[in-house]
Amino acid sequence: MSGHRPVMLDEVMATLSPRDGGVYLDGTFGGGGYARAILERARCTLWAIDRDPAAIQRGASLVAEFPGRLHLLHGQFGDMVALLDQAGVTALDGVVLDLGVSSFQLDNPARGFSFRFDGPLDMRMGNHGTSAADLVNTLPERELADVLFELGEERASRRIAKAIVAARQEAPIETTGRLASIIRAVMPRDASGIDPATRSFQALRIKVNDELHQIEAALEQAASLLAPGGKLVVVAFHSLEDRIVKRFMNEAAGRTGGPSRHDLGGLLGRKTPRFRLLTNRALRPGDAETDANPRSRSARLRALERLMPPALQEHDRGRDQ
Repeated sequence: MSGHRPVMLDEVMATLSPRDGGVYLDGTFGGGGYARAILERARCTLWAIDRDPAAIQRGASLVAEFPGRLHLLHGQFGDMVALLDQAGVTALDGVVLDLGVSSFQLDNPARGFSFRFDGPLDMRMGNHGTSAADLVNTLPERELADVLFELGEERASRRIAKAIVAARQEAPIETTGRLASIIRAVMPRDASGIDPATRSFQALRIKVNDELHQIEAALEQAASLLAPGGKLVVVAFHSLEDRIVKRFMNEAAGRTGGPSRHDLGGLLGRKTPRFRLLTNRALRPGDAETDANPRSRSARLRALERLMPPALQEHDRGRDQ
C-alpha cells in the first residue's frame, strides 16, 4: 500500500475507537490505510467497499495479512446496505468514509483524474459508465456550464463551456492535457496559485461518478446500520461534500432550527434524536500533517454516534440503582 497516506488517521482512529469483537465498515477502501489501522487497533471484523476494481485487487495482500477478519466488497458505498445484506451483515459498530478521489487514482495518468499528467480524459472510479471525455464532447454548452458552476463552484463556467464547445468542433477533446490547456487559455492565473483547471476537473469528476448522490445515500444507509453506540466518521475534502455531511449529521442529532410559532406542526413536539454529534465543529488536520501531505489541507472530519434507545437507557439505569 505504498504511496498512500490516509488523511487524519490519528483523528479518525481516536473518534472511531475500534474495539475487540466489533464489526466495522470502511466504505472507501482505497489504499487500505484506514483498514490496516482499524485491524491493528482491535481484534475486530472489518468489511470494506470500493467501486474501483484496482483497489480491490490491491487489497488482496491485506486480506491475506488479516485472515478471516478483512472482507472486501466490490461496489459503490451508496449501495452498502445491499452489499452487506448479501454478506449477512445487518448491523455495524462503526463506519468510516473518506470522500473524494484516492491518491492511487490521482497519480495514475491512465485514469485521467489529474491535469498534472497528460492522459486519457476518463475520471471513472469504476470501470464502466460515462467518462469525462463523453461529457465534454457531447453536453450542450449551457448544460456543461451548469455542471462546472454547480459541482465545481466555477464562476467562469460559461466562458469555459464556450471555449470547450469551440475546441471540440475542431477535434474531439480526448486528453487531460488538452482540456486543461483549453481552460487555461481563457482563464487568468489565480492569485492563490491554484491551477485555473482545478474547479472544472473537480466538477467533471463529481458528475462522472455521481458523487454527491452517492454521499447522500451512503450517509443515510450508514446511519441505519449503526448499532447503539456505533459511530459514523466522515472525512470530506471540499465544501460541497462537507455541506452534505454537516447538514445530515445536524439533522440526525436534532440540531435543526425549532419550528416557527406559526407552524401548527410544531405543537406536536420534536422527535427525540437517535444520534449525537461527536464533533460540534469539523476537526482539521494539524500543521505537521499538512506540511507532510499537502493534499490533506482541505480535509474536514465530522462524526456521529448512535444513541441507545430510551427503553434500553431506562433498563440500564435500573440495573445501576
